[in-house]
Amino acid sequence: MNMKTSCLGCEIANGIVEVNVVYENEYISCVLDIAPFNEGHMIILPKEHFHDVDEITPEVLSAIMNASVRMTKLLKQTFQPDGITICQNGGIFNDLNHYHMHVIPRYADDGFTWSEPLTDHGAGLRLKETRQRLIDEMTL
Repeated sequence: MNMKTSCLGCEIANGIVEVNVVYENEYISCVLDIAPFNEGHMIILPKEHFHDVDEITPEVLSAIMNASVRMTKLLKQTFQPDGITICQNGGIFNDLNHYHMHVIPRYADDGFTWSEPLTDHGAGLRLKETRQRLIDEMTL
């Protein structure tokens, strides 16, 4: 396992710091977020150090997605939320500097908002061009 020294995410995922683990396996840890949007809000962290989703190995990606489904079912059973929001932030928006996926129970009146950008810089007018550009660049 490749654990980065002085990485809080690695420390959380590997139990080096005290956290509230809900579920873990050899690849990931699911822990309660210390600043929850709602009760049960958790994050899923790989035990190996990764910063962005495109760096993660297929085995760990599978473990993350399987855990997100398992934690979603658990949150629905336990809290009966109106819905679940699952998200992750990459690049400079990854404030932990270690890949993590949020699984958040949601309620109609919880005040959680998705802030729309002030402008799309004309992106909405270029959908066909954008699609073609992406298809032309695709190497998968």
